[in-house]
Amino acid sequence: MFKLFSGSANPKLSVEVSKLLNVPISKSEVTRFGNSEIRVTIQEKVKDDVCVIIQPTANPTDTHLMELFFFADALRRMEAKKIIAFIPYFGYARQNREHRSGEAVSVNVIIRFFETIGFNQVYTFDLHDDGTEGIFSIPFKNISTFSILGREVAHYLKNNKNTEEVAIVSPDQGGVERAQTFAENFFHTNNVDIAVIEKRRNLDKIHQSKALNLYGEVKNKTCIIVDDIITSGGTLVHAAEFCLKRGAKRVLACVVHHDFSPNAEIILSGSPLEKIFMSNTISLKPEQKFSKLREISIAPLIEQELKKLL
Repeated sequence: MFKLFSGSANPKLSVEVSKLLNVPISKSEVTRFGNSEIRVTIQEKVKDDVCVIIQPTANPTDTHLMELFFFADALRRMEAKKIIAFIPYFGYARQNREHRSGEAVSVNVIIRFFETIGFNQVYTFDLHDDGTEGIFSIPFKNISTFSILGREVAHYLKNNKNTEEVAIVSPDQGGVERAQTFAENFFHTNNVDIAVIEKRRNLDKIHQSKALNLYGEVKNKTCIIVDDIITSGGTLVHAAEFCLKRGAKRVLACVVHHDFSPNAEIILSGSPLEKIFMSNTISLKPEQKFSKLREISIAPLIEQELKKLL
């Protein structure tokens, strides 16, 4: 039998998946204590069942990770046949290398936890680095959201009677492959040139970088900047300004995850970006919403994968 569980990080997404599958969300309880500890209790029998937990591990990352680990331990103790995690946003994925001597490679540590606690399979969406997939010793799948995001951007441009040629822009060299994947979904061809912004990251200041140059033609074009995550919004805004300085007519952004830091929505809403398309891998708070932001649900992508298990 198949059981669907929801963590506390994005219950709205879990409900959407539940409705699409016509499968109820199984009963569980997450208790939070005054000292910040949590307790997870499974409130129905799961023996010999395939159990799926939907839980992004976004801010507060550590709390949501521990909750997910406790779900796995509780289900294993109740003799679930198989425990599968759907992690729409995979926390610590950006800490995938030792940038400076003495740093921990945090994502490797998190993966070891997943392997030893009792998960049989893990799914996530648009990891920061595809190479992270190779670290897992248990079945793992990294799903792209660009099929649904690209379709939404295309509809928007069509409805707004866009007449300019479109240029796909990567905000840094590391994101070129990601931008290429989006471009293939958007144009339905793999013969696409990508414009790339060269930037210098400030290792002493978190989430800060400076645009230095732009390689590729954006003059008189509609630019779509493609990235995996927005935190402060600074990188995206600087990239948009750089495109406009090089003669772009208009600039949109397509970003998978919105792990907003304080005031990110203010920075983005006041930017020259015309529209920002994002998925709902991370739950968006009411105060983080603004008119330029369009959120697209990944529930159909989760449904598609889970139907293979039913």
